[in-house]
Amino acid sequence: MRTAAIAFRSFVAPSLACVLMAMPAARAAKAAPAESQASDTPNVQNARLETHALAGPLAAELKTFEAQSAQAQWIGYSVPQVASDREVCCAGSNGNWNQECGMCRLESNDHGINMNSRNASVKLETAHAIAILFRAENKKFMKIRVVSAACTVDAGGLPFVWLTGVKPAESVAYLVNYVRVENFNEGDDRKLGHESLTAIALHADESADRALESFIRPAKREELRKQASFWLGEARGKAGLATLQQMAKSDPNSEVRAHVTFALSVSREPAAVDEMIRMAKEDESSHVRGQALFWLAQKAGKKAAATITSAIENDPDTEVKKKAVFALSQMPKDEGVPKLIEVAQTNHNPAVRKQAMFWLGQSNDPRALAFFEKVLSQ
Repeated sequence: MRTAAIAFRSFVAPSLACVLMAMPAARAAKAAPAESQASDTPNVQNARLETHALAGPLAAELKTFEAQSAQAQWIGYSVPQVASDREVCCAGSNGNWNQECGMCRLESNDHGINMNSRNASVKLETAHAIAILFRAENKKFMKIRVVSAACTVDAGGLPFVWLTGVKPAESVAYLVNYVRVENFNEGDDRKLGHESLTAIALHADESADRALESFIRPAKREELRKQASFWLGEARGKAGLATLQQMAKSDPNSEVRAHVTFALSVSREPAAVDEMIRMAKEDESSHVRGQALFWLAQKAGKKAAATITSAIENDPDTEVKKKAVFALSQMPKDEGVPKLIEVAQTNHNPAVRKQAMFWLGQSNDPRALAFFEKVLSQ
């Protein structure tokens, strides 16, 4: 969906099964022998790499590493990735988003990420994993990244510790702490809480569902509830949809519910459209109803078209009617333009007819031009 691709740039990465390469800061070293390479280890370059088996709790290991990190260094591990037809990749160093996963330069300032549909030849049941990477300096974690072996990792010549044997539930429990303490109102998607929220959402573990559910309670901050709702739709499948349906009915904040309509629009669960339709018809807020209509238009389809045209005819709020007209303009032209012409010709509300005429004028469609010629000739 074209709009959804722009709306969130705060994550990275799928599958992990590449050959390990390590290079010291100044010169490249030979790649490790194939038999010693771990299948869940990303393809690391330009790093002084060490691999350790996790011997105790993950939180204790990371706390010790953090306390000993006077100089900049990285530590990371992998966990299974939630099932999806999407890959999450690093943006290119030139700022352009890649269509395929490429180099992730951990020491660059580019945190852009892109979420692409996987190649049709890739079997969805194939196991994928994400790597969670922490950068420590001055005895404190300063950065968290999520990457995959599909993206080669350049560690900028820094020490890099790779942990094996990490349990997904322990990873989620550790990352939750960063989400809970962050002020999401600041809107900086490079902060540890934002990165941690992304990482949690991509874990293939039920603990991730429980964590996201805890973030959307009405007592939580508005921005956290909004961002958690996005990930519920984007990454958490049926469990995420069930939580979004609960939010749609019970969250007391109309701005949050309006954001839920967007989260439903990125869900790939068929029932998400039904909930968007319900919100477009029944939500008490005209703002929420209008947003539901807008995102329904992005989904298109007969169900969406019927709901949008019904809103134009039956919603009691003129502003919602006008938003529904705009929603028609966002639909594929073969569906939207004829309906806009019908509204411009027959609707009883002058403001609605005017809105339909305006969007027809923006369409550059020959049918719209023919309609205007007919109107002007009368």
